[in-house]
Amino acid sequence: MGTLTDQVAIVTGSGRGIGREIALKLASEGASIVVNDLDEVPANETVAAIKAAGGKAVACAGSVTEDGFAERFVQTAVDEFGGVDIIINNAGYTWDTVIQKMTDEQWDAILDVHLKAPFKILRAAQPVIAGAAKAEAAEGAVRCRKVVNISSLAGVGGNAGQANYAAAKAGIIGLTKTMSKEWGRYNVTVNTVAFGLIKTRLTDAPAGNGTIEVEGKEIKVGVNPALISAMETMIPLGRAGTPEEAAGAVYLLCTPESNYISGQTLVCGGGFLM
Repeated sequence: MGTLTDQVAIVTGSGRGIGREIALKLASEGASIVVNDLDEVPANETVAAIKAAGGKAVACAGSVTEDGFAERFVQTAVDEFGGVDIIINNAGYTWDTVIQKMTDEQWDAILDVHLKAPFKILRAAQPVIAGAAKAEAAEGAVRCRKVVNISSLAGVGGNAGQANYAAAKAGIIGLTKTMSKEWGRYNVTVNTVAFGLIKTRLTDAPAGNGTIEVEGKEIKVGVNPALISAMETMIPLGRAGTPEEAAGAVYLLCTPESNYISGQTLVCGGGFLM
């Protein structure tokens, strides 16, 4: 049996990249997964991979910023698997420029996906989690639930050209600390993982040469290869992390061994601190 057997996890942005690896890791440890992605195809591919490995999963495609998505996401977990034990707020992207060139649309889009969406998902999950915790307490049972929000070193120390992203990722740390205080009475731990340089499709593309489509918008992504090399020389481990390693950091905060850790920010950055 895995460490997460009989638990139900909902993971935003889990059709690709780090989110996919988080979903696969939690499933490999026995959790039933509600997979989310903006697009149905990658979401279904992650579900298929989990099922092929003997796990349980269902897709809930759609934008985390859509009105009503949070309630639909949580309800999918309740309807398909009976409840919610683990919430991973992972979905997001970057839309960078210096502040004098940043539009209101850029600011709002990044704050919406990285901060408002997690808030709405946690708000939607509260009645489910509170109800389960009260029922368990009445029966003399104890069950520890987990929330892991995803931040970044940009949220810890700032990053030029990312006023929107850094503000959102700093905000998620504040939300984490607050929720750890509000939900402690439900025996829920709430923590943040702040990623450093992780190799994904958003960092592998040369700066300006790669794009992603988000709700009809083509957004340039990528990092200058020379900058990646320079960043790696500053990382004590000497390299960027892998999505699997990033998922491992999230998994640590979902295990029973972390049941007395809450309100914390774990930096997954190979030893690099801004």
